[in-house]
Amino acid sequence: MALLNRIKELCKAKGVSQRKMEQDIGISNGASSKWENSSPSIEIIQKLSAYFNVSIDYLMTGGANSDIIPLNTKDETDIAKRLENTLSVLDTQEALMFSGEPLDDTTRELLKVSLENSIRIAKVNAKQKFTPKKYRKNKE
Repeated sequence: MALLNRIKELCKAKGVSQRKMEQDIGISNGASSKWENSSPSIEIIQKLSAYFNVSIDYLMTGGANSDIIPLNTKDETDIAKRLENTLSVLDTQEALMFSGEPLDDTTRELLKVSLENSIRIAKVNAKQKFTPKKYRKNKE
């Protein structure tokens, strides 16, 4: 199945139109229709992955996404709170410096994305580790 077909299915499952999805991730109207013959940039693929809460592997190859534990809205809220707390502590302590120079906005944004990914991975790992075996999909 092509990328565009997976995007259409994910839009349908989420209950949004392709146009709404394009607006939400910040791409031009009709851009997704071009993906039938070409692939979007990695930045757009990452945005799509986050938007639909699926792996990049699933978007590109249609690979099974069953190994990934989905995060619910409470988990997303916890991640956002932890990220804000971490960034506010770093900002107030002036710890965001490199060779004595304060970080520029681009580097700060990269740090924010990196921290968010780390917190997200930690949350998924904790859910895998602390979910009782009787509730796990693949019993070990």
